[in-house]
Amino acid sequence: MEILGLNIKSVIDLKNADIFQGDKLILENVNLNIKEAEFSYLIGDTGSGKSSLLQTIYGELPLKKGFGIVADQDLTKLKYKTKHLFRRNLGMIFQQFNLINSWTVYQNLDYALRALEWTDKKIRNTRIREIAFDTGLHKKLKSKVFELSGGEQQRVAIARALLNRPQLLIADEPTGSLDRNSGDELMYLIKRIATENQTAVIFATHDQRIVEKFPALTYMCKNGRLISAD
Repeated sequence: MEILGLNIKSVIDLKNADIFQGDKLILENVNLNIKEAEFSYLIGDTGSGKSSLLQTIYGELPLKKGFGIVADQDLTKLKYKTKHLFRRNLGMIFQQFNLINSWTVYQNLDYALRALEWTDKKIRNTRIREIAFDTGLHKKLKSKVFELSGGEQQRVAIARALLNRPQLLIADEPTGSLDRNSGDELMYLIKRIATENQTAVIFATHDQRIVEKFPALTYMCKNGRLISAD
């Protein structure tokens, strides 16, 4: 896509894609295009196909039919041995934080960077302090995760997802376990950091209040199809 002479990159580009769980067709003829720095919602009832679509986007489910490019990777050619390399271009946050509760915030973030093969400790330390300031965690780096509130733990999960400056942030019900104020703070944080870093976001949610308060391009899974809900 080109606007005023600027080439706007597509981070997700699915065309005529069928989404399967095993041999079961979940969504048919999916067309989805999300550009860099673009924020979009994915909504729909439980069992409508949201999670299956996200799992296909991040390579957990194979794309068996159709065209799909995500973060420069052809999903039809994605191999098990190279899946971890593909996912370095993605950040993922979920309703379950999946943090190591007995570790400090710093240890959780450092572990994630070491898993991404950031071998230089000084560079890791610099990046951790950068993302800690971005997410308001700079005073919590020495705190154990179990000492944090739910909203603070979700901030750690966001910080971890954004450490590697991913092209795409996939958020699957990240506000589901938070109260209203914490959920709103989370939304302000994600939208600000994504804009600043030109990160595309696909945000799956059941929370209609969030969608209405923070309007953005919205897609709905319904009756085996992905449709625009705008």
